[in-house]
Amino acid sequence: MTADDDKAGRRYEKQEKRLKIFIAHLDHDEAPYRWGAAEALGRMRDERAVEPLIGRLDDDDWRVRLKAAWSLGQIGDPRALPHLRRLMKDPREVVADMAGEAVRGIQMRMLRKMQEKE
Repeated sequence: MTADDDKAGRRYEKQEKRLKIFIAHLDHDEAPYRWGAAEALGRMRDERAVEPLIGRLDDDDWRVRLKAAWSLGQIGDPRALPHLRRLMKDPREVVADMAGEAVRGIQMRMLRKMQEKE
């Protein structure tokens, strides 16, 4: 094993640890932890966060719903589409708008992937 392999292994372990911590924080009692974790997961763009983020689309705190929708749009996984479409009817306009943006972003990625296959 080279020094670069060792460094890459440590980086991977750190990434895995962060992912687990942020997913766990989605269930924290305090909303700032939940929305902070949701945003961090969106920046990580790891598809393993999709299901936990979908679970936060029903959060009582609108900021958590907003960040979860944004993050799902960043990750771009089509599994989120029906949940985001439902969120487009959220009473908070900013949340509904973000859900719409996320839906459009995921649809555009899907279209590009289809075009690349042709």
